Amino acid sequence: PRYPVKDWLLGDIASGFSVGIMHLPQGLAYALLAGLPPVTGLYSSFYPVFLYFFFGTSRHNSVGPFAVISVMIGSVTDSLVPSENFLESVNGTNITKVNEEQRDATRVELVATITVLTGIFQVALGLLQFGFVVTYLSDPLVRGYTTAASVHVLVSQLKNVFGVSLGEHSGPLSLFMTFIEICQKLPETNVGTLVTAIIAMVAIFIVKELNHKFAAKLPMPIPIELITIIVSTGISYGVNLNTKFGISVVGNIPSGLKPPVVPNVSYFGQVVGNAFAIAVVGYAICISLGKIFALKHGYKVDSNQELIALGLCNFLGGFFQCFAISCSMSRSLVQESTGGNSQVAGVISSLVILVTILKIGELFRDLPKAILAAIIIINLKGMFKQFDDLRTLWKSNRVDLMVWIVTFVATLTLNLDIGLGASVVFGLLTVIFRTQLPHYSILGRISDTDVYRDVAEYQMAQEVPGVKIFRSSSTLYFANVELYAEAL
Repeated sequence: PRYPVKDWLLGDIASGFSVGIMHLPQGLAYALLAGLPPVTGLYSSFYPVFLYFFFGTSRHNSVGPFAVISVMIGSVTDSLVPSENFLESVNGTNITKVNEEQRDATRVELVATITVLTGIFQVALGLLQFGFVVTYLSDPLVRGYTTAASVHVLVSQLKNVFGVSLGEHSGPLSLFMTFIEICQKLPETNVGTLVTAIIAMVAIFIVKELNHKFAAKLPMPIPIELITIIVSTGISYGVNLNTKFGISVVGNIPSGLKPPVVPNVSYFGQVVGNAFAIAVVGYAICISLGKIFALKHGYKVDSNQELIALGLCNFLGGFFQCFAISCSMSRSLVQESTGGNSQVAGVISSLVILVTILKIGELFRDLPKAILAAIIIINLKGMFKQFDDLRTLWKSNRVDLMVWIVTFVATLTLNLDIGLGASVVFGLLTVIFRTQLPHYSILGRISDTDVYRDVAEYQMAQEVPGVKIFRSSSTLYFANVELYAEAL
């Protein structure tokens, strides 16, 4: 009711179109990452974005498909619904082929169930005022986890870059088994697929760098991902890349919206752990971004309401074949930089996707999968920049550095779900460690001031005659009381 139409509407419309254009290629790409048919990526870019307008408190968060969440979903679909379960003989011969239509239908049913369960967890935690739970996911833990998840994303897309078919690995060490298999099958590389992916990656990377360099002068970023998709689809259709060069394409994208379907509750027992992990990680990323923008623009984000909003987006979206969503840093930055002031921009971007679903989506059936892989890989650049944390944490806090490294290694080796659990346990152990081994100091006053500092570290600090000031860096409680007494 208090929306300032004159001040905000034009900016929100421009921002909505910009973000909607980004949603299209990313939705298709992240559906591929989750092991799902492309149309689910479009659904996941429409329903949750539209619903967030009604429930979310962040004005600048762009919700929708997100790489880390998509790869978490992909690991579940690969392990519970592998392609090997859908092999069929071709016309009575010894040649076998995967029934992709049946496999995709089963995977969509599984993922819709995970998404609904994820939403239930998030809404329940929000109603119980458990928004604070994300405080147990420290910044080094989240950044180490998302960096490791990005490595999983990269490795998962190498098969689409080289055009080779792989077995589906799941569980601990699955990342390394996949990478070894890719190396073994390099001689089988489809040259056409590799060239297509390399050209797309170079073009997208150069234009993104130009967008970043001239951000102040451009009214909106050049939508290079969308341009790449349109051009490559046209070339693929005209030259018939799939038939002539064996380049794998997206295939049929049905137009129109599907009626809601009740999730298959028989999957709940199998995916409850994965759904909870997705719920926590998705919320951690969403609230982190929300607080960054809220601080910058001077408004407040209600952490519990955000949890409920994200949960309702997932819960209701799951009935319409969506997969779990979170917030994207790249889309949120574009939403802010192009003049977005509120979630009205999200409504505009969802309408852009709606038009695509109803009328345009079916035109992308000849889109090479290598192009989507290129989009995914280039969008990981920001995540891989988080390796700089190692140098920063080495100088500032060695315990946080250990949390980052352990999280990264655990997530790489144990896979995304078990790795998250192990990382949280280690993070909590470091909290106990820090409270049991705090820094004790004797304080002295710096002359001619009311400032007190550790006399061992500051030569100018002198103890007050007749007064001994003892300080502990940790709260006193039963686990460290004896250590405190000894130090005192």
